Amino acid sequence: MARRKVAILISGRGSNMAALIEAARATDYPAEIALVLANRPDAQGLDRAREDGIGTAVVNSREHKSREAFDAALDTTLKSAGIELVCLAGFMRVLTADFVNAWRDRLINIHPSLLPLFPGLETHAKAIAAGVKIHGCTVHLVRAEVDSGPIIMQAAVPVLLGDTPDTLAERVLTAEHRIYPLALSMVADDSIRIVDERVVVDDPPQETPAQTVISPLFG
Repeated sequence: MARRKVAILISGRGSNMAALIEAARATDYPAEIALVLANRPDAQGLDRAREDGIGTAVVNSREHKSREAFDAALDTTLKSAGIELVCLAGFMRVLTADFVNAWRDRLINIHPSLLPLFPGLETHAKAIAAGVKIHGCTVHLVRAEVDSGPIIMQAAVPVLLGDTPDTLAERVLTAEHRIYPLALSMVADDSIRIVDERVVVDDPPQETPAQTVISPLFG
């Protein structure tokens, strides 16, 4: 099977971008990181992508008068590069419904909570304030409503006594780096189906990282 061409969208340093790039180095990985695209020309992740010989592009959000105009430029850039799948990795833009629908089931995001708990920002502070004992991250297909969409994979981490938002964030980020590449591989090799807006895994991985929870809806 030909490797699927993937674009990673970033706004900053792109730590999850780096994890995806490393995973895609494997010759048997079903996706190729073909483009790293930022909405800010000073995004640090662009330098990392260039060092790895990956094509880069900037669609500067400040140069577009509306969300619709920005998303249209984004769509044009992705299609011109022959992109098949898009991964959001710290991309600090809310995408329009038209863009999301145009890339339906080909647009993937990672969120630092166990969705549907704690959508939005400051998820680690919210988790500590709520007194939950388990926190984590979620890889999901994107829908027009922010932080929603069929869940591909989740990883859970404990909330420890004395945790701060920073210490909890560090533990969750380690889990993000572990599951995002695995989730992308499942989408790229067509191991999942969407049934009633839920992910069904036809060919679950033979090995799963510790503390990873995969959708139990096996076909």
